[in-house]
Amino acid sequence: MSGQSIPGYTYGSSEVVSSPVSDEDFARLKSTVLFTDEDVRYLRMAGEVLADQVEEVLDLWYNFVGSHPHLVAYFADPTGQPIPEYLEAVRRRFGQWILDTCRRPYDRDWLNYQHEIGLRHHRTKKNQTDRVDSAPHIPLRYLIAFIYPITATIRPFLEKKGHSADDVEKMHQAWFKSVVMQVALWSLPYAGDGEW
Repeated sequence: MSGQSIPGYTYGSSEVVSSPVSDEDFARLKSTVLFTDEDVRYLRMAGEVLADQVEEVLDLWYNFVGSHPHLVAYFADPTGQPIPEYLEAVRRRFGQWILDTCRRPYDRDWLNYQHEIGLRHHRTKKNQTDRVDSAPHIPLRYLIAFIYPITATIRPFLEKKGHSADDVEKMHQAWFKSVVMQVALWSLPYAGDGEW
């Protein structure tokens, strides 16, 4: 899966605005979720494990979203009908997100793109990337609540390549820490000045 061929995937480009999160605040956030260099190593391992399973993971996650009308509504038109091309475009970026979570350095480009992801869920930029007429905003509660299914469901995929139970646990914990940290960063557009 090549990020360059994914419509709307603008990682590292000039289209992505700079995150207002300072390097110091980012370091403090990593420290707060106990994210270390060991987690980076285990995320790299997870990336190797997940690389050929991305479509299976997405099938599971999309079935989950599709089975909850209140979630699929954020991908629907004003009549309530899901927009297939929107779901597909987001799916492709979601697959790349799995790989980016595991493989990208957590540097300024990564931090900027987390801000972009937050903006795309918030009314600031929702629907703009894919030029669709859909729900104008995804409530913060669903970003936070999604931490659990995105974390719980990844473990069976991490177990499929014969790694030791200890390695699977460490990959899973690194994934969990990263997802929590990312959702914390995505929440920035939802916070008022001085509240984040």
